[in-house]
This record gives sequence, structure tokens and C-alpha cells, in this order.
Amino acid sequence: MAAQKINEAHEHIAKAEKCLKTSLTKWKPDFDSAASEYAKAAVCFKNAKQYDQAKDAYLKEAEYHTENKTLFHAAKAIEQAGMMMKEQKKMPEAIQYIEKACMMYMENGTPDTAAMALDRAGKLIEPINLEKAVDLYQKAAGVFENEDRLRQAVELLGKASRLLVRLRRLDEAAVALQKEKNMYKEIENFPMCFKKTTAQVLIHLHRGDYVAADKCVRESYSLPGYSGSEDCIAMETLLQGYDEQDEDQVYRVCNSPLLKYMDNDYAKLAISLRVPGGGGKKKKAPAAPQGGASGAPACRRRGGG
Repeated sequence: MAAQKINEAHEHIAKAEKCLKTSLTKWKPDFDSAASEYAKAAVCFKNAKQYDQAKDAYLKEAEYHTENKTLFHAAKAIEQAGMMMKEQKKMPEAIQYIEKACMMYMENGTPDTAAMALDRAGKLIEPINLEKAVDLYQKAAGVFENEDRLRQAVELLGKASRLLVRLRRLDEAAVALQKEKNMYKEIENFPMCFKKTTAQVLIHLHRGDYVAADKCVRESYSLPGYSGSEDCIAMETLLQGYDEQDEDQVYRVCNSPLLKYMDNDYAKLAISLRVPGGGGKKKKAPAAPQGGASGAPACRRRGGG
């Protein structure tokens, strides 16, 4: 079966070379037909699991599409060459081809296709290179943002933010989250703004920056529905506990369902948060608790919401 496919591939290559020949009656090479034959050859090689030869055939197809000024098809062929590298587990080379294809999609005026390809490339490289995945997701988000497709852009920014947390690049994660939050505000998805505020607070507290964490909550009061919401009460309670070095209060909030069931990278920040000093101070409950004045009533109220 494989041998038969390889023979077929070579037949298509021979036909492609014939298309490129000129003569007295045929003055110009037939680039379109040559590209088509190389595409067929590439599929035959791919089916025979000869991925390196398939990659070469796709690159030849791209070359003749470029000669023929059909850039979109050239970009598609280069992206396929990248997928042949992926089949051989050569991820850096795969990503290089896909990024090259994306530049061609942009030149061709098809930015959406470019952004989707960058997203796919991010998913491919994420298991082995988080830094590169962040770069690809951010580039894809930038392309969508330029096209005013904010819902797609913010989803990709979210992927990048989570990976920055995983990489412990918390300063950059804080900046990325602010951008996410601004975008969600622009598309009026306020509940997601609340979640991003919670993530911001966790990041800033891990950075040891209480002032920045507090500022995020105070700025969020202007969001419709934030003040008095369970997200808001939880963050007020967390900040109070952190400021007063009340480990119990911080523990209660950080292990509440609201935080434990966030995206995994943020949930890990919550359960690993410690108060500064770590002296194990436990705050006595006030004689007459007034609603959310101590940690426990606020947590109970959240649970009921």
C-alpha cells in the first residue's frame, strides 16, 4: 500500500515537472497545474507516512502558488508543511512554517485565518514550550483585536494569562489580566470582569503587592453589579484577612467554592496563598458581628448566593 502511494506521488511530481516545461508553442510554465500536482503528490506521501517527502511536496506546491500569485493557497500549503513536521514530532520547525503561513495570510488580507492558525500553533507547542505558546496566543489575540473581534481576542488573551501564571511571570500576568478585564468591560460581559478582578487580586497578593490588589477591587466598584456581589464580598474579606494577618479568614476565602473552582492556574494561586509573616495569628470574632465585618458571615452569605 505504502509503495503504491509513493509511486503515485512520483507520477504526480513527473506531471508537475512537465507542466513547468516551456516550448515553442507553450511560452509560460503552467504554475497552477504544477501546484495542483505537487498537492496530490504531498497527499500520497502523507498517506504513505513519508512525512519529510510530503513536507517537501507541500513547499513545492507553495512555491508555484506564489509564482501564480495565489498567496492564500501558498499559505495553506506552507501550513500543511508545518503539520508534516508535527507528525515527526519536530515542533519548533512545525511552528516556524505555521508562523510563516500566518504572515502570508495577513499579506493576503485574511487575518482571521492567520489568527486561527496561530491559535492552533499555540495548542501544538503548549505541551513542550509554554513561553512560545504565550507568544503565539498573544499574537493571535492581537490579530483578532485589530479586526474588532474582541470575543475571540479576549479568549486567546485568557489562555496567555493562565500560562503566564503557570510560568510564575506574575508581573506580566497582572498586565495581561488588566487587558482582558478591559476587553470584557468593552463587550459588557461584567460577570467575567468580576472573575478577572478575583484573579488579579490573587496575583497581586502573590506578588506581595497589597496596594495593587486593593486598587483592583476599588476600581471594580464602578462595574454594574459588582458592589455587594459574592465576588466582591469574597475579595473584601480576603483583603481584610490578608491585611490583618488573619490566616483563618484568608484560608476560608481561598478554599471557598468560588475560588477553588476557578481555572486551575488561579485556583492553585488561591490555595497556596499565605499571609505575610505567617505567624499563625488567628483573629477573635467581634462581640457583635455586623454582616460582613468578619470573615465567616461573608463566607456564609457567599455560600447562599
